[in-house]
Amino acid sequence: MSSETPKLSMVQVLACGAAIVTLSMGIRHGFGLWLQPITQDMGWTRQSFALAIAVQNLAWGVFGIFAGMAADRFGAFRVLIGGAVLYAAGLAGMALSPTPLLFALTAGVLIGAAQAGTTYAVIYGVLGRQIPAEKRSWAMGVAAAAGSFGQFLMVPVEGQLIARLGWQESLLALSVMVLLIVPIAFGLREPGFGRAAAGAAGSARPPRGQSVGEALSEALRYPSFLLLTAGYFVCGFQVVFIGVHMPSYLKDHGLSPQVASYALALIGLFNVFGTYIAGTLGQRMARRHILAFIYCARAVAITVFLIAPLTPVSVYVFSAVIGFLWLSTVPPTNATVAQIFGVQHLSMLGGFVFFSHQIGSFLGVWLGGYLYDRTGSYDVVWYLAIALGVAAGLINLPVRESPIVRSPARAGAAV
Repeated sequence: MSSETPKLSMVQVLACGAAIVTLSMGIRHGFGLWLQPITQDMGWTRQSFALAIAVQNLAWGVFGIFAGMAADRFGAFRVLIGGAVLYAAGLAGMALSPTPLLFALTAGVLIGAAQAGTTYAVIYGVLGRQIPAEKRSWAMGVAAAAGSFGQFLMVPVEGQLIARLGWQESLLALSVMVLLIVPIAFGLREPGFGRAAAGAAGSARPPRGQSVGEALSEALRYPSFLLLTAGYFVCGFQVVFIGVHMPSYLKDHGLSPQVASYALALIGLFNVFGTYIAGTLGQRMARRHILAFIYCARAVAITVFLIAPLTPVSVYVFSAVIGFLWLSTVPPTNATVAQIFGVQHLSMLGGFVFFSHQIGSFLGVWLGGYLYDRTGSYDVVWYLAIALGVAAGLINLPVRESPIVRSPARAGAAV
């Protein structure tokens, strides 16, 4: 980009992006608290609830690709507005759905599409375009830390809402709250993406050196992109299984719902530090080593958790450790994609990597419900999470982080 390209204030971009991620991710991290109230009140199985959340994660991944394309082409602002409206509609529909099918359509498809337009892929596209490369990994760590703070902030709030208002009324309250994304999104209106500025000189829009098809074809032929994508599958499997099913796992073992709420809040609190540190370290050391460590450390943490006696103290220690590793994969993964391919199609390519994450999320949350209904236990899924963590650690070690070498005609697209 030209040095004369108008830019948004870095403080403004980080503040608005962090606030949006805090709301969007904070609300969705508490969905596990609704599993037992909804299934018991509606007479549904855990698999019915788990399937809806699995559909949500898959829809998030599918729509994330197109939300990323739209944000790269038309700017993040419009995508964020649409995502906020869909989020409000999905939460209201989740509260009012009378059947598992409608629940899957609202809690699943609508909220999944909403999350695609209000979370990392879209926000990271703005960060990539507006923040210099030497601060990009750090900035992505700040945004990811905001999502973690949202979990720490919102999960206890959601638990209190359910206890005081009931599960339906609390969802309706959240549907109003999420519309706060709309005014915040005005702070992410990038110069050059509006109608009037679309053809203006010095716009912020990256030069169109590659088409979407060319960029995607290039990425899918590049081994390191495929390795990052495979590792992200494991991230989704682990965190969504734990986030959705751990409250019920703890209750099944005689621990109070408050322990689960505090555990999820601790995950969010410690991930504030984990994601920030991962983003900061990503400016100084090989990100593939950071990712390998995170995945292997998760496998060790889960193993110790299953071996140790299950008490509130052991739950809180596990939550702190796994929280430190929770979304800390996000900054190094996305910063590596930006470093390899540039920022022109960063939201779209980030959406494809995240699609793999969401396939893993689908399987993690659905298998948790399916195998529990069949066996009365979550043991098999815990063991899968351990094995996949080790595999993901090894998969990330061969990743090459240097910028891809293009012909001179395409080199400008990698800026």
